[in-house]
Amino acid sequence: MLAYETYQPSFDASMSYGYKCHSYGHFTHSRHNSYSFPTYRAPHNIMILGATGTIGTYITRAIVDASSQGHFGRISIYTSEKTIVEKVQDICALESYGVEIFVGSLDDERRFKDACKDVDTIVSCLGRQGIEKQIPIISWADEIGVTRFFASEYGTDIEYFPESEHEPPHQMKLKVRAHIKTMKRLEHTYIVTGPYSDLFFGAMKEAPKAGGFDVETGRAHLLGDGEMPVSFTAMNDVGKFVVAALINFVTSRNQTLIVHSFTATPNEILAEHEAQMKRKWETNYVDTKTLQAMEKEAYQTYSPLATVLTLRRIWTLGGTLHKFYDDSLLGFVETETLEDQVRLNIAKQTGRVPGGMSLLRTLSAV
Repeated sequence: MLAYETYQPSFDASMSYGYKCHSYGHFTHSRHNSYSFPTYRAPHNIMILGATGTIGTYITRAIVDASSQGHFGRISIYTSEKTIVEKVQDICALESYGVEIFVGSLDDERRFKDACKDVDTIVSCLGRQGIEKQIPIISWADEIGVTRFFASEYGTDIEYFPESEHEPPHQMKLKVRAHIKTMKRLEHTYIVTGPYSDLFFGAMKEAPKAGGFDVETGRAHLLGDGEMPVSFTAMNDVGKFVVAALINFVTSRNQTLIVHSFTATPNEILAEHEAQMKRKWETNYVDTKTLQAMEKEAYQTYSPLATVLTLRRIWTLGGTLHKFYDDSLLGFVETETLEDQVRLNIAKQTGRVPGGMSLLRTLSAV
């Protein structure tokens, strides 16, 4: 069972007027109500896009579990015919838990609008190839009266460095943000998680020098000098943070929320693998110049690794670190630790836990 607490903002008692943001979303005046303040409706009818994707499985699992605890009302997904055929077990699992399934193309305005009838909140989990498709969807959502749009922002902070606006992987997300600003009524929430520790801790056998931890061979390729901290979010925790932002809907209104599970250096990740496996690993360091050269070559050859290398360069240069995080604004969210994630990585790579298995097949209503 996932447990969530609603954040109760505190204000300086010396202020002439104090307000408390209650879980049901109304502002109440601490003295006499001489002014009118907006009332925000809690998310009730939620539609998920990209529900069966890499991060979508975790987010959908968390939303469905929270709904079973009484937090939300109707949950639906909008998916493609291809997904219905290729992921039939996932779809059946969702249907068994009362999730409504709408099938159609993300380019079909009429079908999408019909599916969104009575939907007040859209949670997008679309993968990188679907980021740009959010632009017309955002316009349609605004036109039909959807209240809130959670953009598919999970991952690297696209506005961290002054030069971030020029990074190739960020371009589509930046376009989405610019488009949302032009909406008349639609609210938004961006949840920035940094890299997923589940994936960062993987072996990267196809490109070891891109950084990775190979449990089978006991070999690690560490980026930089291994001492730059990286702020991670476990994929399971991404789902928890999305649910917390939905529940704390006033706090998350029109906000970019920076969240994380834990922070660790590559050397610390290596040390934890060695401690849990009780043996020393072979270690290779990949300096930033080598990483940048690999990145340049990847773009020149149109390699699918180009985006991965760009993001890993950004992380290695400190592009995940923040002085303050917004975790506490969302109430108490129990997150995974470095030890938890290393344990899971070892289990996945040794076959004790099926790697890549859809979480939708193990949905629980309690």
